[in-house]
Amino acid sequence: MLDLGDTRPRRRPSLTPMIDVVFLLLVFFMLAARFGLDMQLPLQVAGQGEGYSGPPRLVEVTPEGLRLNGVAQDEAGLLAELERLTETPEDAIVLRPRDEATLQRTVEVMEMLGRGGFGRVVLME
Repeated sequence: MLDLGDTRPRRRPSLTPMIDVVFLLLVFFMLAARFGLDMQLPLQVAGQGEGYSGPPRLVEVTPEGLRLNGVAQDEAGLLAELERLTETPEDAIVLRPRDEATLQRTVEVMEMLGRGGFGRVVLME
């Protein structure tokens, strides 16, 4: 007969590394969830609410810059010209992204208009 000697007792696997991995995953997902907060943008869909009145106020967002009623403007000049064209800060301003303008750039212009005191922005396609 073949004698292989004493059989070693079976070792139970250690659960410590698995518990460490689970805790690391838990911490990772808890921290990653904090970075996924949504930002809410107040938008008015064209055709809803009050009617449009006053002179045209069409702000076009392009990759090169901004245009107000077809005339190129810098940010400071745009805000000054919009103040001249509006009677109250609640007058509607039409915002239109053009020619490969990114969403981030459009949101930055919306925030700039909000900081400038213009609370009613209508986004056009």
